[in-house]
Amino acid sequence: MLFNSLPFFIFLPLAVLIYYLLPFRVRWIFLLAAGYIFYGFLQPQFLVLLLLSTCVDFYFALKISESKNNSFKKAYLAASLCFNIGLLFVFKYLSLFLKDIDPMMANIYRAEHPIKGMVMNAIYFSIPVGISFYTFQSLSYTFDVYYGRQKAETSLPRYAAFVAYFPPLVAGPIERFHHLSTQIFANHKPLYKNFANGFRLMLLGFFLKMCIADNAGNYTDLVFNRPEDYSSSSVLLGMVMFGIQIYADFSGYSLIAQGASIWLGIQLVDNFRTPYLSSSVTQFWKRWHISLTTWFKDYLYIPLGGNKVGVPRWVINILLVFLVSGFWHGANYTFIAWGAIHGLAYLAEHFTKPILNFSESKFKIFRLIGGMKTFVIVTIAWVFFRANNFEHAKHIFKSVLKPLGTQTLEVTNFVWLVMGVFVVFDVILYNKRIDSFLESKKWGIRWLVYAVLLGCILMFAGTVKHPFVYFQF
Repeated sequence: MLFNSLPFFIFLPLAVLIYYLLPFRVRWIFLLAAGYIFYGFLQPQFLVLLLLSTCVDFYFALKISESKNNSFKKAYLAASLCFNIGLLFVFKYLSLFLKDIDPMMANIYRAEHPIKGMVMNAIYFSIPVGISFYTFQSLSYTFDVYYGRQKAETSLPRYAAFVAYFPPLVAGPIERFHHLSTQIFANHKPLYKNFANGFRLMLLGFFLKMCIADNAGNYTDLVFNRPEDYSSSSVLLGMVMFGIQIYADFSGYSLIAQGASIWLGIQLVDNFRTPYLSSSVTQFWKRWHISLTTWFKDYLYIPLGGNKVGVPRWVINILLVFLVSGFWHGANYTFIAWGAIHGLAYLAEHFTKPILNFSESKFKIFRLIGGMKTFVIVTIAWVFFRANNFEHAKHIFKSVLKPLGTQTLEVTNFVWLVMGVFVVFDVILYNKRIDSFLESKKWGIRWLVYAVLLGCILMFAGTVKHPFVYFQF
């Protein structure tokens, strides 16, 4: 179920109403059912994968908890890890190593062999939505049980309620069991404060998605589809537009998920904190997709030794984390290049910090220079993230340096207007959330913000609804 769709606008208020009308002891059962309805509305055929991941991790975590032998514990952890990675490999990465297939032939095969055809279609043409998110969320629980940070849940339905909790189910934030499960089973009251804060988060989220991401996406598609038609400055603008699109799209989704969850009395972790206002790549990664960054830190970087190893090994650890993070995003070598650029930039900042420490300078001008440098690096890396392949990325960069076309990317005045509103809000909310920011303001300022955001949504929402970018991951 898409957040920016009529079914969701009906589903969410109805779900919240039923939730609070039910006795609190059975509310988690309703949340479990709501999660499966929410996911099944999008891709009912892939509910089985969600169930499989849930059951497998629940079983192996229980075996880890019951086992007294460390070798057995490692074996159970490895089995859980292999299953989830195997699931991702088959449905997300296998197509990278297979020959292309004619979609028409696949449709004919699917008509004759429904089950096999569905699997073939998933492998080649459609990734099960949210598979990277719910597998990582479920895996975090198994890891935590293994490391003794979490007691194993003995009830499969209660564990399933954690995995299938609908607001963050298909695109995060990636939650941890100890943070989310205690809230799912708590007795929440329908508080005005929660409804007000949830509304604020969702309002900004819908503004970012519908006004910023969808409008920016139109220009991104024009430039990336035919870069040879445009001038150098227009291609550069298209690159910047994609950076804006993906930030507004993903942070917008996270805010809507957080807002919807707060209506149920449940707080989700923050996923973004104005990352484009970072003065270094290091700082950027403390503010961008925070739940995934901390996941890799806790379950890959630290087990590899973190920074408690020699410099050569530490460099390898950093690069490995960034490369894996890139590959997590999809079955394309361009994602690995994207991760490599960020990894190398991170290392370059670390080793030049004694000389060029822009982010911690007491002079604003140096922090500004650091911010501009960071934005340039991030924007260049986004080209590989958006490009279909390396040849496509090369074509984009070539169109900047030696443009073949003279066509200008004409951005309408109303788009510049909403982009200006977006920048103003990002600066005002520097490293803060809009709900906590507005909570301390007078009613006049609060209602002015509501009017501006709602007015932009009603008047300037994009005419083309682009799918949420991170649904493909």
